[in-house]
Amino acid sequence: MNDASWGAPPHMGHRWSPDGAPSGPAGPLHEAGAAAQTRPMPIVPDAGGDQDDREQGAAHVGGPLFRDEQEPDILPQEPAAPQAAQAGKKSAGRDLRAAIGVGVGLGAVILASLFVYKPVFLGVIVLAVVVGLWELTSRLAERKGIKAPLVPLAIGGAAMVVAGYVNGAEGAWVAMAFTALAVLVWRMTEPPDDYLKDVTAGLFAAFYVPFLATFVALMLAAGDGAWRVLTFLILTVVSDTGAYAVGWRFGKHKLAPRISPGKTREGLAGAVAFAMVAGALCMQFLIDDGVWWQGLLLGLAVAVSATLGDLGESMIKRDLGIKDMGALLPGHGGIMDRLDSLLPTAPVVWLLMVVFVGS
Repeated sequence: MNDASWGAPPHMGHRWSPDGAPSGPAGPLHEAGAAAQTRPMPIVPDAGGDQDDREQGAAHVGGPLFRDEQEPDILPQEPAAPQAAQAGKKSAGRDLRAAIGVGVGLGAVILASLFVYKPVFLGVIVLAVVVGLWELTSRLAERKGIKAPLVPLAIGGAAMVVAGYVNGAEGAWVAMAFTALAVLVWRMTEPPDDYLKDVTAGLFAAFYVPFLATFVALMLAAGDGAWRVLTFLILTVVSDTGAYAVGWRFGKHKLAPRISPGKTREGLAGAVAFAMVAGALCMQFLIDDGVWWQGLLLGLAVAVSATLGDLGESMIKRDLGIKDMGALLPGHGGIMDRLDSLLPTAPVVWLLMVVFVGS
């Protein structure tokens, strides 16, 4: 706001001649000008709204911005469209055309590797784990100054996935233990300042990304592993799609406004309904010895775990003050933005598959 906004109006202080020169005083210029210039800026009270209600940018709870940076979602204002034209429009918040194109491409790669040669799909899991670890550790370093050692995490994470596929759950646990030990030792090569903080973040990253992803490899190792993994992927995607579609069209009641303001209770109901129907169909027609009612329970569990996983990563991103973990996938964000609901859902699906149809 410039000084003219708070100064005296143009007609106060002097009378102006037609050629633009002042022709003489017309009032108490200095007193009025000084009074106007020193008026305090108005304090606008908080009307109860929450900046979390915006999809873009970091969350702010009535306090200063993160690290004295300009708020990322404040951009130069475009000329406002007529309110009547905006009233009935909803924005998806993403480039849907790019998102759909990338999603179709990823789906084609996953299906081709899953049903052509299982080890190729195992390589896809390892690649996703390594990239996800890179995104997570990079954001921790940038936003919080936490230096979780990437090298032992990447090597140990790849070993975890392969060990789980080859040797089952025992192999995954052993690889997890050695990864944790490697993180502790690797960090010893640097000064002791923030050692505890860095290794704690490293252990969290090892569990959150590669260890949870190992359960996909455990599903893959079964005789009908490709169909189990496909069921896991279908249910998670259908759950997310149902939540988005129903929440976008009918959502009114916020589910967790301080964590993820875009999620609604209606969206959660849509996720449950879509996932239960898809689960019944998948268990009946894709899984050996599967029964439709088992799919109903499986779909319900997937909808809950996928939602909690999405909320969990939203909590992390809010704490870091970022919208996306990366920008590798146009319309989606980063790899971690696609793994958020898949990672916590993998152990749930693996366990229920073992209970329903065996390992």
